[in-house]
Amino acid sequence: MTAPDSSQPPSSRRQLFKGLGAATLAVAVLPGCDTRQATAAQGEAAASNPAPSTYSPRFFTAGEWAFVNAASARLIPNDASGPGAVEAGVPEYIDRQMDTAWATGKLWYMQGPFNADAPATMGYQSQLTPQQIYRLGIDAANGFVQKAQGKSFVQLAADAQDTALHEIESGKAVFEAVPAQLFFSMLLQNVREGFFADPVHGGNRGLAGWKLIGFPGARADFMDWVERDVKYPLPPVALSGQRG
Repeated sequence: MTAPDSSQPPSSRRQLFKGLGAATLAVAVLPGCDTRQATAAQGEAAASNPAPSTYSPRFFTAGEWAFVNAASARLIPNDASGPGAVEAGVPEYIDRQMDTAWATGKLWYMQGPFNADAPATMGYQSQLTPQQIYRLGIDAANGFVQKAQGKSFVQLAADAQDTALHEIESGKAVFEAVPAQLFFSMLLQNVREGFFADPVHGGNRGLAGWKLIGFPGARADFMDWVERDVKYPLPPVALSGQRG
């Protein structure tokens, strides 16, 4: 699946995620996927915004947490279609994943030889764990932006943040400790996962991602509606029983 281009305007990126629909959900619904093997009216959008989060990060430092929030907000922005990544709790989802065996590489084959620049068809080939990729990647991203703009990433205006993310995604930004494109692809994948995963994992707060694409959630049976060319009439349901 082709990843959304970070150079697109925020509204276009939101529409792309909406258009991906269940296809995106199929690869984003589970947390910590091993990378070897995600327009309503303004009044309706405001009414559906989840409550602000009071979550305190357990893995990320204050500076790293600010970066994750700022970058997530640009990858899936808040607009008239509904809440964005930050409002949906995506940063919380990512921080929680950093406290799992997936993030420390315990579930992966982590022996050499390593080749971080190997084609995606070859699977994950880096010697770095997700924890290390985030820690080194955020530091490198801020260093890249600081050198070019004289500011950290979170201090940039939204359009400048978009430009910086596009340069990281495209490889124009060169990081020493971790490949820039590897860092961006993991960040984007985790943002998508957090936006569409079940809320039990910390993201998709208020079932925002499922509402956006019309996914019914963990309902026992909705097969009668699969081939009907009509909108599913019932709200999504989370594993906990929460309803949208």
